Amino acid sequence: MTARDLAELLGLAALWGASFLLMRMGAGEFGAVALAAVRVGGAALVLLPLLALHQQIGDLRRHWRPIFVVGITNSALPFLCFSFAALSITAGLSAIFNAASPLFGAVIARIWLRDRLTPSRVLGLLVGFGGVAGLALSNVNGAASFKPGGSGWAIVACLVGSVLYGFSVNYAKRSLAGVAPMAVAAGSQLSAVLALSIPAWFWWPERTPAHAAWVAAAALAVACTGLAYLLYFRLIARIGPGNAIAVTFLVPLFAVLWGWLLLAETISLPMIAGCTVILLGTGLTTGLLRAPARRRSGQSGK
Repeated sequence: MTARDLAELLGLAALWGASFLLMRMGAGEFGAVALAAVRVGGAALVLLPLLALHQQIGDLRRHWRPIFVVGITNSALPFLCFSFAALSITAGLSAIFNAASPLFGAVIARIWLRDRLTPSRVLGLLVGFGGVAGLALSNVNGAASFKPGGSGWAIVACLVGSVLYGFSVNYAKRSLAGVAPMAVAAGSQLSAVLALSIPAWFWWPERTPAHAAWVAAAALAVACTGLAYLLYFRLIARIGPGNAIAVTFLVPLFAVLWGWLLLAETISLPMIAGCTVILLGTGLTTGLLRAPARRRSGQSGK
């Protein structure tokens, strides 16, 4: 990985980490549905002209059905879930739960695609899901947390969004192998626009959102979604998906940092511990980290 690749990886992590901050800033004014619709609408406006410029609209036409499914499961519904969560929990906490997406992806791949789970990956799943459970329990304080404004339903929404991301990556692997990444990125955002436009019309805020909320929504759409997709797919092409997935480790760190610097969000010990355990499990599950191999009986070594 070159210095340029590393810089772009850090830039992507900073953008995706900022998306949780921007959702936190915009969700109160727009509401979850309208904010998700604005996000995918702005991203589509960025990506569709680039798709035409690269002359890849034909790929979108040929594969529109699976691309539409990816648009629903990888954009429309997860963006809606995390926008809803932003109404009541911190940006950093949302991002930490989002980091569990590869864990759900590995479980779905095992059940659906019959992917093999090595002992190291099994250990990673156990560790990662233990971290998710511990972090969730530490932030749900009894039944009252499932009342409006509590953290219970927000955490459920984060976990649903992470499951959807895990499903989507496996569905794309099975149904969109060989399709131009730009067609998938642009087409999925267009699909999400189609899915969210009518709900957004019904749930559009009665009072016009403040200027700051519009700025947050625009940055979320253009920078953290449209441009971030371009950066991500360029990294995949240059350094491969195995290296590009390292961004998973960096996003929560940036989200916690932005929330602390700009919104004065508290960084608690359970958040630090939960994030560490989840990322450790994710690293083992994705293969970025490996458990120490057992020595064979009778084998000597220093």
